[in-house]
Amino acid sequence: MFELRQDELHSAFGDPVLGSIGFLNEIMSRYPDAISFAPGAPHLTFLDNFDVARHIDTWIDHQVTQRKLSREQARRLLYEYGPSRGLINELVADALRRDHGIDAGPDAVVVTVGAQEAMLLTLHALCAGPGDLLAVVDPCFVGMRGAARLLNVNVVSVDETEDGVDIDGLRTQCRAARSRGERIRALYVSPDYSNPSGSLTSLGARRRLLALADQEDLLLLEDGAYGFTAPPGEEIPPLKALDTEGRVVHLGTFAKVCLPGTRVGYVVADQLIRTSDGGRRLLADELAVSKSMVTVNTSPICQAVVGGMLLEHGGSLKALAQRKSELYRRNLALLLDALDRHLSPEPGQPQAVSWSRPAGGFFVRMRLPVPADAALLETAASDHGVLWTPMSQFYESGKGENELRLSCSYLEPDRIEEGVARLAVFLRKEVGSGRPSGTRTAPPCR
Repeated sequence: MFELRQDELHSAFGDPVLGSIGFLNEIMSRYPDAISFAPGAPHLTFLDNFDVARHIDTWIDHQVTQRKLSREQARRLLYEYGPSRGLINELVADALRRDHGIDAGPDAVVVTVGAQEAMLLTLHALCAGPGDLLAVVDPCFVGMRGAARLLNVNVVSVDETEDGVDIDGLRTQCRAARSRGERIRALYVSPDYSNPSGSLTSLGARRRLLALADQEDLLLLEDGAYGFTAPPGEEIPPLKALDTEGRVVHLGTFAKVCLPGTRVGYVVADQLIRTSDGGRRLLADELAVSKSMVTVNTSPICQAVVGGMLLEHGGSLKALAQRKSELYRRNLALLLDALDRHLSPEPGQPQAVSWSRPAGGFFVRMRLPVPADAALLETAASDHGVLWTPMSQFYESGKGENELRLSCSYLEPDRIEEGVARLAVFLRKEVGSGRPSGTRTAPPCR
């Protein structure tokens, strides 16, 4: 039987970053009774009694009333390939303008197969040569690092501070790249409760980052997946809404606010391209052409489901996401409260284990005094029935050995409480931290 050798295939095959998601799925399948804080998946309660046909009918009705199509013409749009650019671009553009202040027309929007395709297409367009680099905040979502690996785009990491990306560090990296005859073409950044760290970038830091992007001639690839979880009144405008120089390409997804199974995302790319014949095109135009060679188009049926959900909420992303946002903030508060009760040290005792305290998002980052590696995860799963995600896989720089990520998004309250109780027993045994079992004393403010 003919066999291929791995060294004859793309060098990304076998890279741990491409196998990180599969690793977690594999260990979850081996320990189905374990309580898992590993996946950042949407809560299943929003899938109960989900009426796909109703949402599609809502979208069809909109086509009939707004575009003056017959019902048969509207239905046929769902059965054909459809335009690579998408079918719900106007709905997406209107919602982004209304809810987030992102003023870009439908022609600047490309509807993609999840945000992952948006990342791949954008990176492919911008990093054209071997000297074009992608900068990422360390730690970084593995999907972007994996896309760079598949495209042979070299990645440089910039440290994360308590206020998002280290701007001085990014400036240093840009200048170092130029001294080598290279250039940092873009920075991938998730300013709102990022995956995996849960960090939030302040308004002032966002403005400084935009100024630096203009000074150093780079683009910002903004991932806006978790901004909808911000507490009411504490929302910060996306980078794209603050962008006056065309430096931001905005990447979005409906997986968290609609239905993950639709695999519908989008990219807002209103940057102008000067063509060789002196004409002008939008970056979105080029992304749509590239998409036609990758996935041809995003499923029209899936787009109709998302479009119908938007229409049923007045075309508002905020209205669509409100119930989900409330649930995720509830789960996050329950997780932080349980960690405080189970793992805060006795007064006067050192804090062996520490964790972040985000106000939104899906993730809490925990630091241990020992490596949080695959072996420790195996022990947690097999001996204590609790799962988490090692943070080292999210670091381009090789850091994060002593960190883990906890996600609370898809768990019920009782499972969060029981999971943290199991986690506390595990950490007391393996790390030697936390209060004695059963203690319920309220922790001091930190």
